[in-house]
Amino acid sequence: MPMRYRPSPATPVRAAALLLAVAAAPGCSHAVRKTHDEPVNRAVFSFNRGLDTIALKPVARGYSHLPSGVRRGVRNVVWNLQEPLVFANDLLQANFTRSLNTAGRFVVNSTVGVAGIFDVAGHWGMPHHGADLGQTFGVWGIGPGPTVELPVFGSSNARDAVGRVLTMGFYNLGDNSDTVAMLDTVRTVGGIVDGRARALPLTDRLEQSPDYYAALRDDAAKRRAALVEEGRVGAVRSADERADDRAATGLPVNP
Repeated sequence: MPMRYRPSPATPVRAAALLLAVAAAPGCSHAVRKTHDEPVNRAVFSFNRGLDTIALKPVARGYSHLPSGVRRGVRNVVWNLQEPLVFANDLLQANFTRSLNTAGRFVVNSTVGVAGIFDVAGHWGMPHHGADLGQTFGVWGIGPGPTVELPVFGSSNARDAVGRVLTMGFYNLGDNSDTVAMLDTVRTVGGIVDGRARALPLTDRLEQSPDYYAALRDDAAKRRAALVEEGRVGAVRSADERADDRAATGLPVNP
């Protein structure tokens, strides 16, 4: 069986350490921080926008024409595959009520919900919520740091970029079987396409702004700040209440 390349676990840790040092400066607020790196960010944004125009947006528009039940099933499967990471971050944030909600969702939807295709747990009073390492760092009091436009993933900040890099590293530490690789692909690709389709109304509106880059950047910062505050108070909102909470990004995607 051919060997798959997996980066050394130390690689994402080293990359994350530098970004986290920048983001952890005391007194950082959640306001957008404009830096001397903005020309670089705008250049990356131009690449992202081109990629979005020729590839992701057409796929997302086609996907949005699928029956709503199919799209809901894809979203449910993606959410279910994300639940272990959400559970870990709930615990790291000391949101124990939310962690029980997440664990319950994963057990119920993985079994009664047929591998997550049906959100039975949501109908049983256990709504889905999101949580990631960037949010966890924010709950711990680490500020967002400067804006970072990530290739493919779009508008972010130093703190959330660290969270993304570390999360990728943690996934690389796990089982590298074909089944796990397939599930990772489903989670990533499904999340990107479904998230981009749900963001279409938002980005269609923001594209009318005089400065599309700045409009997306500011909207993403606002949404991430709201997500951090949600983690601080330990709120659990229903999927319908947070349907538009996926941060707008350069492509824009943020699975």
